[in-house]
Amino acid sequence: MIMDRGIAGAMGKGALSRPRSPCLNRRAFLFGSAAGLAALGLAGCASDYMSLAEAEKVYGPVPDEKFPIPAVDVSKVKPQYFRKTVRYDSDEAPGTIIIDPSKYYVYRIEGEGNATRYGANVGRDGFRWSGEAYVGRKAEWPIWTPPKEMIARQPEAGKYARGMPGGLDNPLGARVLYLYQNGAYTLYTIYSTSDPETIGNGITSGCTGLLSQDMIDLYSRTPLKTKVIVLPA
Repeated sequence: MIMDRGIAGAMGKGALSRPRSPCLNRRAFLFGSAAGLAALGLAGCASDYMSLAEAEKVYGPVPDEKFPIPAVDVSKVKPQYFRKTVRYDSDEAPGTIIIDPSKYYVYRIEGEGNATRYGANVGRDGFRWSGEAYVGRKAEWPIWTPPKEMIARQPEAGKYARGMPGGLDNPLGARVLYLYQNGAYTLYTIYSTSDPETIGNGITSGCTGLLSQDMIDLYSRTPLKTKVIVLPA
């Protein structure tokens, strides 16, 4: 697989003001490549989080998908990044997605002071952004097309110029939420990853990745036009 220094899609008019580059870095796009990334994250009491035994069930295999998803090696994920319902005071409407890149979390507001919290990977230094967007498009097992800027930097990506079919090796994974502003698709997405080593790390050019099992959960509860807020890093 080929991965640029940054994911898919070209920036449209009205997109967030950041470089025209894909979101996943080259390392993350090399066939199962996130090995060697150091796990970063917040310190915490392990007893506050899902046990490994519980996590093995939540992040177990998903065999009924178009492309069966393997179980996550949960030993490679810090416990604070396992899915959890937490107290989160917000004036935003239930369903709103809030990304906190400084803490490597994505929150889905549930109402009554609660949120579902997911561990995430986020943009690396120099590629983080903040602001508001909305979910303008959704896709299951999407086609990934490298932008021409990536192909210019990495000619080997040219074989996917007409699109890389969906599948486990596709950098967008099983589900993707495309972020829009003012009717235009931006560079950025919330996508699914099968690389547990990336969670709790800044590795992308602005996109946000969740473990496939978490992304399937979030995707199923996120309609089009859902508001997305990215907090300052």
